[in-house]
Amino acid sequence: MTGFARATGELQTGLHDVKWLFEVKSVNGKALDIKTKLPLEYEDLSFELKRIAGKYLQRGNVSVFLELQNCNENTQVKINDALLKQLTDKAIELYYNYENELEKPRSTDLLSMRGVVETVETPFSDADRAILCAHLMEDFEVLCRKLAVDRRNEGEKVQGALSAILEKISAIVQRLEDIANSQPEKIKKKLDEQIKQWLGDANINEDRLAQEVVLYVTRADVREEIDRLKAHIQTAAELLNSSEAVGRRLDFLCQELNREANTTCSKSSDVEQTALGMELKALIEQFREQIQNIE
Repeated sequence: MTGFARATGELQTGLHDVKWLFEVKSVNGKALDIKTKLPLEYEDLSFELKRIAGKYLQRGNVSVFLELQNCNENTQVKINDALLKQLTDKAIELYYNYENELEKPRSTDLLSMRGVVETVETPFSDADRAILCAHLMEDFEVLCRKLAVDRRNEGEKVQGALSAILEKISAIVQRLEDIANSQPEKIKKKLDEQIKQWLGDANINEDRLAQEVVLYVTRADVREEIDRLKAHIQTAAELLNSSEAVGRRLDFLCQELNREANTTCSKSSDVEQTALGMELKALIEQFREQIQNIE
């Protein structure tokens, strides 16, 4: 969900020649969080900018930056005479008190003091401001479309990586299924060997042995977990081929995949099955990390 887009524009309206710079960038995020940084006098545009961005983006932390420059030639300079007089009187007083230590006050230094000189721009009329805001919104919508395309292009690359990981997950699950299908016979044989070792030639009730096998198989059987893993894998594959925003649904699927993988590991009584379960968990984590990059 990372992306960046920039646009510049210019508008002449009334007595004003305005230039602007828009920048929008996005990084990964579970939900859509849009923050705006606008000139103080245009903070009221924040809500509309967020509304427009929401039409094209559904996830991610998005930052919107707007810089405005008014190239109006009618800008006037205003001097704060009262403040300038106070500074001048104080500077002269200090100079006479410390004549051997201070330089003679200079007008340029006094005029450069904060608040002495201010620029006063011709204010926008309501009509001119409305025209400017309309152009800004149009420009921003074009910018959001560019950002959406940028994110979509990145998503296509991530899709390939996710599909490759999903294939590995599917292959591991298939191997786990093969092991699970062979477990009842292995458990029966193991129990038979252990009983002979412990009880020697004593007669064993076959029904009792069957009950123990069922009990052990029930505790160790992961076929239900495997069935759910396969269903989740199929759903994930379908979502990856969808044209809709599927990031949140895939995020949820990762939680379910991880849940089944944990249960498979906890039930395991087979070294190979345990190793495959741990490998499965690592692949699911890789899948989850990549999902953060899609919408």
